[in-house]
Amino acid sequence: MVSAHLTIDPFFTVGPINPRLFGSFVEHLGRCVYDGLYEPGHPTADAEGFRGDVIELVKELGVSTIRYPGGNFVSGFRWEDSVGPRESRPRRLDLAWHSTETNEVGLHEFASWLDKVGSELMLAVNLGTRGTLEAIDLLEYTNLASGSTLSDQRVANGRTDAFGVSMWCLGNEMDGPWQLGHRSADDYGKLASQTAKGMRQLDPSIELVVCGSSSAHMPTFGEWERVVLSHTYEDVDYISCHAYYEEKNGDLGSFLASAVDMDHFIESVVASIDHVKAVKGSDKTINISFDEWNVWYIDRYQNVDKIEGLDNWPVAPRLLEDAYSVADAVVFGNLLISLLKHADRVTSASLAQLVNVIAPIMTEPGGPAWRQTTFFPFAVTSRLAKGSTLETKLTSDTYSTEVYGEVPLVDAVATHDETTGRTSVFLVNRSQTEEATVTIDMTALDGVSVLSVQTLADDDFSAKNTLDDQNRVGLSDNASVVTSGSNVTVTVPPVSWTALELG
Repeated sequence: MVSAHLTIDPFFTVGPINPRLFGSFVEHLGRCVYDGLYEPGHPTADAEGFRGDVIELVKELGVSTIRYPGGNFVSGFRWEDSVGPRESRPRRLDLAWHSTETNEVGLHEFASWLDKVGSELMLAVNLGTRGTLEAIDLLEYTNLASGSTLSDQRVANGRTDAFGVSMWCLGNEMDGPWQLGHRSADDYGKLASQTAKGMRQLDPSIELVVCGSSSAHMPTFGEWERVVLSHTYEDVDYISCHAYYEEKNGDLGSFLASAVDMDHFIESVVASIDHVKAVKGSDKTINISFDEWNVWYIDRYQNVDKIEGLDNWPVAPRLLEDAYSVADAVVFGNLLISLLKHADRVTSASLAQLVNVIAPIMTEPGGPAWRQTTFFPFAVTSRLAKGSTLETKLTSDTYSTEVYGEVPLVDAVATHDETTGRTSVFLVNRSQTEEATVTIDMTALDGVSVLSVQTLADDDFSAKNTLDDQNRVGLSDNASVVTSGSNVTVTVPPVSWTALELG
């Protein structure tokens, strides 16, 4: 049996947990918007055509901020297409995903949907095929109360109050050759700086995210961050990180240790940020917006899903609709642990994406909506991880991986909320064969008791929730907990994710 020991002391903290850590991402891609959020003919659809069953699941998921409208989509997007009377909106070709965008759902409709689910809007501007002027125009349209042509146009389009968008992304993945308007770090950094300065002249209160590398495996990683920040350091508040993970070549052991790579990625970007800070002699600290992260079987898109052909531009095709397994959910939960471990510098994050497209929520046109396996770690963590991340001490048995070398079999993080006195522990067992016994030393938490323990696991690591079997995988109460003095011991199955609530 695997053994691990975790020590918790609320006196030692990493940093406060920003609610934006539990954000998500909605892109006009595949069936994320159309047939996902929006399906006017659905039995649960409201007066605006939004699916009520999806709204309830998004509320349950606990999503704080939603990045919109892309993604690769934004680099060819004309924001003006998405406002005004629907019957006058143009149909456009989306080169990023080789689809047709009807613009039936635009800025006003999406903002109304956000009001229904209680989430904050995070807007991305097009710095691929457009530039500074268009970004300022969009900001004026959204955030100025009235008195200008664009703000009065918004009022005429039905929104009297300004949208009040506070967080803005300066383009998307501009280091990627696949991106429309892709450019060098030097060229992008200059454009991002100009755009940031212009936007702040209009609204100094906004928070800006500059594009970091689209992956830690890009050949320009590290140097991209250095050059871009050398241009933009005093102009922005965040730099982005993007990372996706998948099991490759049947190597489940390495896949289960994916969070080791995320930890290293975050720490490398922090080092790049702080290098530029030191060189500039700045007293400002830039944080990370990890605004795309997930498990994504990207090879499937390259080999199966990809749409091609000059005369083939479908509306809302089925793209990137990964069905997630138990193993995927355990890795997913471990990535959440990694984000929480770095709460001092990762103060915003966006799970990519929300519905149908590599998503925790799936829908069928005219039919049900259901929770994927990854839904559960996110919903529980967003509910329980309050207050601050604790600087825990963890010892664990280890195992050898082909990709990451020797890694712990158990990974864990703890959070503590001073206002309620509640403490939460999130842990994974990466062993494929053995249960893990985890002992938690709670000496510093005098009088604390175990309120709940929930585990996600299955004897079949490949088990999934599908249209035909929507509740195959879920959370189970873990009855193995034993309290002895100031120690709590819990036993967890192989390839499992567990959350403990203490209070």
